[in-house]
Amino acid sequence: MIRIAPLGRVLAVAAAASLALTACGGGEETAAPTSSAPASSAPAAAKGDGVLTVGTLLPQTGSLAFLGPPEFAGVKLAVQEINAAGGVLGKPAVEIDTDSGDTSTNIASQSVDKLLQQNADTIIGAASSSVSLSVIDKITGAGVVQISPANTSDEFTTYNDKGLYFRTAPPDVLQGRVLGDLILADGSDSVGILALQDAYGTGLADNVQKAVEGGGGQVVSKVIYDPKAADFSADVAKIKEANPKAIALIGFDETKKIVPELVKQGLTADKVKWYFVDGNLSNYGTGKDGFPKGTLDGAKGTQPGAEVSDDFKAKLKTADPSLKDFNYGPESYDATILTALAATAAKSDAGADIAAKLTEVSSGGEKCKDFKSCADLLAAGKDIDYDGVSGPVEFNAAGDPAEATIGIYQYGADNTNKNIAFNTGKIDG
Repeated sequence: MIRIAPLGRVLAVAAAASLALTACGGGEETAAPTSSAPASSAPAAAKGDGVLTVGTLLPQTGSLAFLGPPEFAGVKLAVQEINAAGGVLGKPAVEIDTDSGDTSTNIASQSVDKLLQQNADTIIGAASSSVSLSVIDKITGAGVVQISPANTSDEFTTYNDKGLYFRTAPPDVLQGRVLGDLILADGSDSVGILALQDAYGTGLADNVQKAVEGGGGQVVSKVIYDPKAADFSADVAKIKEANPKAIALIGFDETKKIVPELVKQGLTADKVKWYFVDGNLSNYGTGKDGFPKGTLDGAKGTQPGAEVSDDFKAKLKTADPSLKDFNYGPESYDATILTALAATAAKSDAGADIAAKLTEVSSGGEKCKDFKSCADLLAAGKDIDYDGVSGPVEFNAAGDPAEATIGIYQYGADNTNKNIAFNTGKIDG
């Protein structure tokens, strides 16, 4: 008999990775698209112009638009702090914001064209793994660094990115294991998985299934749905027919349509345990744009990222006073700070030079936690190790964070969530 292990167990990750967890308590107009560089081509020998230009490729429209505000705020706050400390290479850093949209449009490709035409040295984004996969060859083929604050698809770990792609969010092998363990620990040994059809959705669904089955549970139904579908009744009916004790809902904004269908078919959160993920772990509320009171009461979810302090939330709100969610704001901030520190260490804003220093400034040196103190150490000839607000970061050889944290959240009757635990660990790959 296979024993269901607790959340704090030592986790076996992918073949090239091992993980140990311990529980702890404004968009602009876009230019016309150009053809992307072939995946096999070497990066162009992009030269820096002495000005660090940070481009953002983040969602203002589409199925992940709710993640845009905190991500834009994170970048904006970081650029403000960088420039207040004297900038990079003796000049202020420049920020250019664009919309990533989602995979139903060509917005991301057009936005990348615009950023490349404006000599972006690094591009922060996209939030969606599938969107990033649609433009990564164009970005890296131009010799520009891409750092995503929210991509979690396992595909990026082994992607031929020419050493120019990084991310400050961990791969889904981690979130999938934590979510699977959580479901089992809550007493559900039969699970239905409802996941959107894209690299993120299917990858995370596979990782959840591995965790559930590896812990002695059973995935009785795994339904991969079209996120652009007008109706999800047939998808929900397949889950209902399997009669699971828990449902893992892996999706984006279409969750607002799926939840009412779950309720309509009798799969309410008080009868079947619901679990959300970072793509839909939003504070839905009970207003006209939310759900009826009590709809999500008791539902849980997972979200990559360390605890966001009240002080940092207040700082983010100085960049965007209307912020309600903070998901991936810290990761966006850290991605920007690390870019500036790498350019400072390289004494160059060229993409390849920045990429060559990102691992160095994120690990192995003297600890520092903000741009000014880190830049001062670099000026003094010291090796630095930036520890960010999203966690230690520490890029490994694949450009993934070697250390990561997954938060566990639970919804109340007001359909908003609160953190109930954090799980931290190392990924060696």
